[in-house]
Amino acid sequence: MYIHLGDDFVVPSKDVLFILDYSSSKPSEIVSGFLEKQKEKIIQLSEGDAKSIVVTEKHIYFSPLASSTLKKRAHLAFDIDSTRKISIMAP
Repeated sequence: MYIHLGDDFVVPSKDVLFILDYSSSKPSEIVSGFLEKQKEKIIQLSEGDAKSIVVTEKHIYFSPLASSTLKKRAHLAFDIDSTRKISIMAP
């Protein structure tokens, strides 16, 4: 199964490690440090502000969709193919 991240972009659901809410993780030193070290892997999917950060094994996507929307899509994908669980980190 695939998860639509916005801007006509999809990733295999099995590749998603976790999804972060952008606004709540932005001030975090841990997240900022992680993103700084992984900046070559970042792919910006929207021209405007990102609402969520989707981390896969190969890339980090800044998505225009809310983490709650992606969570719903991820649960749909995992309900169909429940071989792996997804971690959602939001307030």
